[in-house]
Amino acid sequence: MAESPKPPGKKAFLLRMNPQVMAAVEKLAAAELRSVNAQIECLVREAMTARGRRDD
Repeated sequence: MAESPKPPGKKAFLLRMNPQVMAAVEKLAAAELRSVNAQIECLVREAMTARGRRDD
């Protein structure tokens, strides 16, 4: 099976998550009109910014 092309600068990884947390992320993503992937990335960036660890 051929791999689908990845957007430049993006790295794929596997994430295991508690089902209740995943459901909450899915609900938040829908409310903010984002994909679940984009929502997780947004949440990680916000957490990093809050901790002063964002370097981009």
